[in-house]
Amino acid sequence: MIIAPETKDWTWVLARPCPECGFDAASTTPATAASALPELLPRWHMVLRRQDAAERPNEATWSALEYACHVRDVCSLFDLRLQQMLAADDPEFANWDQDQACIDGAYNGSDPAAVSAGLRDAGAEISASFAAVSQDQWPRTGRRSDGKSFTVRTISGYFLHEIVHHLHDVDG
Repeated sequence: MIIAPETKDWTWVLARPCPECGFDAASTTPATAASALPELLPRWHMVLRRQDAAERPNEATWSALEYACHVRDVCSLFDLRLQQMLAADDPEFANWDQDQACIDGAYNGSDPAAVSAGLRDAGAEISASFAAVSQDQWPRTGRRSDGKSFTVRTISGYFLHEIVHHLHDVDG
């Protein structure tokens, strides 16, 4: 069964705390993203150990396994975008369709242990990338294909909200 694509523009979380998960992206810096992610990943590893990880709670919601695959891919995607922002002036990011990635990657048929290992590795990479960012690089910019603009600082908050919010989705 195909889940209806997500169409909500979540960039508003950069201006105010998320009422669903409580995360305040505006207070995040690359340094806090780097230090918070290693504390969050063990919770994802626990999620992937659940017997029902591949079961969707209803017809309109991803399973915990699908969310974990998405978070793994978000780590890799945001690491790429961060590297682009650091290497070029105001790059435009290629469009990424998260719903198509779920279908193409057969997320719900994935091996939870392999997803856990992939998430560990991708999380370690982006955490190290954020840790290496100097404060004078925080204002560097990049743009999504829809025109939404980010700085290195705001993309760190947008990224970390993804990780926290989806933990809320699978634990809430």
